[in-house]
Amino acid sequence: LVALGFPAAVAVLARPGSSLFSWHPLLMALAFSFLMTEALLIFSPETSLLRSFSRKVRVRAHWALQLLALLCALLGLGIITYNKHLNGKGHFVTWHGLTGLLAVLYAGGQCAGGVLLLYPKLMKNWTLAKLKLYHATSGLVGYLLGCASLMLGMCSLWFTTAVTGASWYLAMLCPLLTSLVIMNQVSNAYLYRKRSQH
Repeated sequence: LVALGFPAAVAVLARPGSSLFSWHPLLMALAFSFLMTEALLIFSPETSLLRSFSRKVRVRAHWALQLLALLCALLGLGIITYNKHLNGKGHFVTWHGLTGLLAVLYAGGQCAGGVLLLYPKLMKNWTLAKLKLYHATSGLVGYLLGCASLMLGMCSLWFTTAVTGASWYLAMLCPLLTSLVIMNQVSNAYLYRKRSQH
């Protein structure tokens, strides 16, 4: 609910279509708050809506959601870059802009790395278990980077002008809460792997 509620609130605030810029916050919130969160939660034994499906189905759903997240993020990045160009503003001059650019590039790299898990024979010297562990770890870093970018975006003049007081703190809690859930899921996967090795 939090992962979907945040982009819904951003959509109400941004009113997509009211300006070129209005698409940027919505697409980024969809990418990093909703699609990426759901893609990672697919593997959670507690919260996944697909837990009764086979691992193969869950992997495909994860792949599709991550690809959609990357497409939304790339489109959001392209829109804000073009909007700044039209308005004669500098590119990537704020912490939000730099972190957002890094998060999108990282997501692209992470998606490319995920292809290796679909075709593990490409990495002959690595076991599938090790590839999964590294993919999950680096995925967590990328997810946290995306959430940090969302939080920095909530410090922007556009957001702080429209959202004030308790509502601002509530909005800040959304990516923080989803980050804690995802970090817990990854740490549980590590513990499970360690127990199964002994």
